Amino acid sequence: MSKPGRVLGLLVLALAGQALASSSLFYAEAMAVAGYSSGRDKIIFYSRDPLDVMQKPSLGFDYVLRLSDATRDWAVAAFQARLAWDAEGRGKFKPQVYNAYLKFKTRAGDVWLGHNRTELGMSSYFDSHALLLGTLAMNGFGFDRDWGLGLKKDFAWGGLGLALTTGTGLPLVFRGNYLVSGRVSWGVLERDNSTVGFSAAVGRTLETMGWHFLSNDPRGFALAGLDGALLWNNLENRVEVMAGERDGRGAMALLWRAGLNLFEEGRLKLEVQPAFWKIGDESSFRLSAGATYLASADLTLRAMVERDPGGRDIRYVFQVYYYDRMRFR
Repeated sequence: MSKPGRVLGLLVLALAGQALASSSLFYAEAMAVAGYSSGRDKIIFYSRDPLDVMQKPSLGFDYVLRLSDATRDWAVAAFQARLAWDAEGRGKFKPQVYNAYLKFKTRAGDVWLGHNRTELGMSSYFDSHALLLGTLAMNGFGFDRDWGLGLKKDFAWGGLGLALTTGTGLPLVFRGNYLVSGRVSWGVLERDNSTVGFSAAVGRTLETMGWHFLSNDPRGFALAGLDGALLWNNLENRVEVMAGERDGRGAMALLWRAGLNLFEEGRLKLEVQPAFWKIGDESSFRLSAGATYLASADLTLRAMVERDPGGRDIRYVFQVYYYDRMRFR
């Protein structure tokens, strides 16, 4: 089946369950992205790399279906995807799948199957699919989403999570690849304004960027990390540190994101993010700065300046992001 066919098939399955649901939510999403690359000396229509899934001009949706009986919700089906315009690939539209899972609520916790978050680092709980600034998962240290299954359990003191996934990211292939990840956290960010987590992952993964394979055979992957977030007054701080091995080479990474919320209800956010990573003898440092303005409840404006390693490329990127609930009668 073609890639768009798989996306359409998952959508049909999700919509087919509508008759069993007590409620559902459907959001429309649209994104305009454009900027300038000093290294390429040209106008660009992406935020990070032309091969990556990160921000590009796109249209998409976010669909959540709650399955319930007379007493409780017992499962949630979620499907979130976009069609993104690839200006570097002859102007073709390519599918990007984020959430595509069925999650069952059990006494042991939430059990999910499909395309969802792994349990490694900040990306295990921090949703960055619409943001211009990326996490370490966007720099080869894990996956923002992956195919597989997992278990997540919330406690009053924090949470536990385990996942067994393919270690491929967006595409679903089997070449002896796998990734086992787990995370334990202390503190509930929404309640305590702080959280600290320890996570680890081991397996043999395929190095991918979007739909593109950067390696044909699985490679060793073993990382452990600490992540934390602290929200205090109008200040935000998020940190993640990872160390271990990738493809038999020592690897480490460090990211810090500091944010300042201004205006009423924090409508304007200013952020700066230094990130450093090293794999074997190769090291990189990337410095990013961004601004986010909530123009309305469904319209967000973002801007970013990002300096790639060695100053070989400085990108100036602007984004207009629309996300609104659709109500059908």
